[in-house]
Amino acid sequence: MENIQAIKQRFEIIGNNEGLNRAIDIATQVAPTDLSVLITGESGVGKEIFPRIIHAYSSRKHAAYIAVNCGAIPEGTIDSELFGHEKGAFTGALSDRKGYFEVTDGGTIFLDEVGELPLSTQARLLRVLEAGEFIRVGSSKVQKTNVRVIAATNLDIPLAVKNGKFREDLYYRLNTIPISIPPLRERKSDIPLLFRKFAADFAEKYRMPSIRLTEDAVRILENYRWPGNIRQLKNITEQVSIIEQERNVDAITLKKYLPEDQTILPALAPGAEQHENNFASEREILYKILFDMKKDMNDLKKLVYGMLEKGEVPHSAVTEPVTSLVVRDQFAAPQPEFIQTNILPGEHRHPSIQETEAVIEESFSIEEKEKELIVKALEKNHGKRKSAAKDLGISERTLYRKLKEYDIEDF
Repeated sequence: MENIQAIKQRFEIIGNNEGLNRAIDIATQVAPTDLSVLITGESGVGKEIFPRIIHAYSSRKHAAYIAVNCGAIPEGTIDSELFGHEKGAFTGALSDRKGYFEVTDGGTIFLDEVGELPLSTQARLLRVLEAGEFIRVGSSKVQKTNVRVIAATNLDIPLAVKNGKFREDLYYRLNTIPISIPPLRERKSDIPLLFRKFAADFAEKYRMPSIRLTEDAVRILENYRWPGNIRQLKNITEQVSIIEQERNVDAITLKKYLPEDQTILPALAPGAEQHENNFASEREILYKILFDMKKDMNDLKKLVYGMLEKGEVPHSAVTEPVTSLVVRDQFAAPQPEFIQTNILPGEHRHPSIQETEAVIEESFSIEEKEKELIVKALEKNHGKRKSAAKDLGISERTLYRKLKEYDIEDF
């Protein structure tokens, strides 16, 4: 096995960072085995080099090696790309086609951005990893393959597992050997070396003298965060090499090419982006309606009590039924409904209104209100249960269950 420096020269890896050397060491140690490897790191750190190292020092080095960017393949065709398809499996499938896992049988496949795979494809990939079996799209024949899988991602896979966007069993199967690539901001001593390498390459490519940095410009490079990592450093080096006429670049000139270092704000807590009126269940909808009804009742009580105190209510109006509660119609144009209570002359006192509130609150029943809302929704939609379920914010299956539970058979 070659030493780390020889591997760096062979694959043009520049840097002496301890984390980088450790990643290369792990890659060379795991190469002779057939274990799955998961490479993690930020975008632009050079994750694509390590699968090549593993393949080159493995027993499969003379077989096929294919790198697949999972994020660049549309969701509707990724199964066909990876596992192949039969003629007539879908519109446009004019002939049989071999997938990447079939073409690279005996070799190595590198799945870049594996975190972007849809859940259905993840299930197929798990089957390949566990049993070495797959089925072409549109076929019922199980095929065997002997492929080593190396995956890479810049996503937080444990967080994706928690959010239900990545299969936990697939994560543990891929993460047999983890390799973490350090970001460029943690490799400050390597930044000047990388800049000189890129500057020399572009000087040869564009046939011009190489760019040189002053000491203060070097310090600017080392202290910059480099959110785009090595890819960003390479792009900025190319910009400076082409645009600047002066070959010795100082800090002031270099700052013109560096985007402002924006502070990374903390991410929102899970669920914080959801609107407060988004409900997870029908029970929460009912609670919301009840709370709105109580608020309307309290507001109207204050209004009526104030009018009675100021004598703004005519005597004839006092003998008439007076509104004490407004119920919002959730399914039609807002039309206030009135629960009537008779307020006799001389009873313009606050305690009488408090008694009304107590009576009304005692009549609140979640089951009754739920049944009432279901009936209103069905009436509004002329008995169409699918439309009623949509207005209620529940599934049609749940609506059928509620109809049976409350014995509603008139619709």
